[in-house]
Amino acid sequence: MNEIRAYKKLDTWQQAMNLVEHCYRVTAAFPNHELYGLTSQLRRAAVSIPSNVAEGSCRRKTKAYANHVSIALGSHGELETCIELAGRLGFVNAKEREALQVRAGSVGRLLSGLHRSLEEKIEREEALLARRRSPST
Repeated sequence: MNEIRAYKKLDTWQQAMNLVEHCYRVTAAFPNHELYGLTSQLRRAAVSIPSNVAEGSCRRKTKAYANHVSIALGSHGELETCIELAGRLGFVNAKEREALQVRAGSVGRLLSGLHRSLEEKIEREEALLARRRSPST
């Protein structure tokens, strides 16, 4: 199977994967006592973003895809909260926190655009289906 999955071509997925790598590098320096706390929470939120984009894309139904992107948006909010908390607790310096926030912001905008596009596609699909079902006059 040499074909590249469609989701891997998405800028949203690619940038989200870069964000995950960045999060892993930053959290490697978190205190050991946070391994099962904020370190784990931040990493899981970050991983959830590209994972849900990929899973939704592979579902083959637009509504399912949009639902998974919606979940990714929720994980994005969780990630931003974890980044903020890590900064407040002094686990990351201001420069690193800003770099994470900028990257996360970019991913968030891409997710929002993808979700909007999918919702518009659902509306078009439903309108087409309604036209097919209505009796012609």
